[in-house]
Amino acid sequence: MAPSREFDLVLLGPTGYTGKLCGEYIVQHTPTNLKWALAGRSASKLQSVSEVLESMNPDRIKPDIICVQLNDEELDFLARRTRIVLNCVGPYHLYSTPVVAACAANGTHHLDVTGETPWIKLIIEKYHDTAKANGALIIPSLGLESVPPDILAWSLVKLIREKLSVGTKEVTTSLHEMISTGPSGGTLSTIFSMIETVTISDLIKSMNPLALAVPPLPEITRKQSVAEKIFGVRSIPDLGTLTTAISSLADTAIVYRSSTLLRDFYGPRFNFRHFQHARNAVVGSAFHYAFMFGIALLTFAPIRWLASKLVYAPGEGPKKEDSLKDMIEYRAVAVADQDIDKPKRAFGRLVYHGSVYGFTGLMLTEAAMVILEHEDEVRQTSGGGIVTSATLGQYYVDRLERVGCHIETELLLND
Repeated sequence: MAPSREFDLVLLGPTGYTGKLCGEYIVQHTPTNLKWALAGRSASKLQSVSEVLESMNPDRIKPDIICVQLNDEELDFLARRTRIVLNCVGPYHLYSTPVVAACAANGTHHLDVTGETPWIKLIIEKYHDTAKANGALIIPSLGLESVPPDILAWSLVKLIREKLSVGTKEVTTSLHEMISTGPSGGTLSTIFSMIETVTISDLIKSMNPLALAVPPLPEITRKQSVAEKIFGVRSIPDLGTLTTAISSLADTAIVYRSSTLLRDFYGPRFNFRHFQHARNAVVGSAFHYAFMFGIALLTFAPIRWLASKLVYAPGEGPKKEDSLKDMIEYRAVAVADQDIDKPKRAFGRLVYHGSVYGFTGLMLTEAAMVILEHEDEVRQTSGGGIVTSATLGQYYVDRLERVGCHIETELLLND
């Protein structure tokens, strides 16, 4: 891609809840010489966002404003003007397929924060080869789905590779603790619209842990016990009692794509699981059944209608002042791929204190900065096309650490 394009990055959808937070992060934490623009359908709304951003950092050059409709002609022109599109226009399965198509065709990098596995599967099938041929890096799921488990698993694999010179047989991650003021309207709108518009067949396909993996597909050797299937809980040393995680399907599919894109690094027998921490087995089982029951209820249109009246509208979410005490912590355990009775194990933590949705803007923007500074290295490592946060490697870990996301790993002593 020619580095002389008009813009380093374009933020598409800055008037939405996540888009606004991403814009705020850009003006507060990126170099002042960054050439960027705000893009969306309404000039007046874009101008309002620009004025707010200018008030936060008056010494910074204002972003350009680009009015664009989500049609092939205008998106093609937009993609040709910028190195990177940061896409905050969701639900992605409804609106963003043409954006990916334009970026793939023009060799423009595309980053987003979707957690919509069926949509990611679709764009891989349709645009991965085109994007790869044109030098584009397309990285979905750069928010809570699925950076924390993906980058934490990568960090543990790296530790085992460096310390033991072997691959990794298994990583289990857990959402250990989250204090949050709740989901945004956009997140809930995405869940509702996926239930309404995605076919049952596509939903079932996306539930396969290997739905996004690169062939040849690995063998999943870790199986659930009968008790785990019935009660939804299990106990893992150093992680405690674990239950079903809401984001498990999305996160697992992304990590398996990472491990198969970087097969030589992770190892040929890599397995992955993701759960949520519970105080005890009773609480864990209750959460598991409540979650499954809640999903079943949402398949009924009247329930979705009622739920939509009780939550934030799309474009809205928790107030910034209400999110000051937010925090999130992930923990993980990895097992080295050693043919011995007690293979070495490693433990990892990822902790962030601050707004959970602000964290999403942080992760998305810092991924863009890695590409702007290390484009050739990331393309060489990942192979290009539709890849994952893990392919950004240590560059990404270092940037996350510098802005308050603490990641630590250590080898554990065998008993």
